[in-house]
Amino acid sequence: MTPEPIFEAPWHAQLFALTVHLNEAGRFDWPDWAARFGATLKRHGVHRDLNGGDDYFAAWLETLEDLLAEDGSVGVAESSQMRAAWEDAYLRTPHGAPVSLDPP
Repeated sequence: MTPEPIFEAPWHAQLFALTVHLNEAGRFDWPDWAARFGATLKRHGVHRDLNGGDDYFAAWLETLEDLLAEDGSVGVAESSQMRAAWEDAYLRTPHGAPVSLDPP
């Protein structure tokens, strides 16, 4: 029997791993992260249930982007540009192929 994947999508696992890495590198402490993420979930959850999938990790990403913008690591414009680049890459990638920022 094949075990169920822990993450619903690869980007969920990558985002989780990046956040853990930044924490381990001393960029922020986990209790602060947890409080911030909890506040984001509360804001999002007031209007709908979060299912642990894309909506949950969209809230996770929002929290991480806000944290990095607040400490000056990543500017809002830079974050928006990167989001747009990934969206463009996603839209031009054939179904089932890995998404890459490098053009095919």
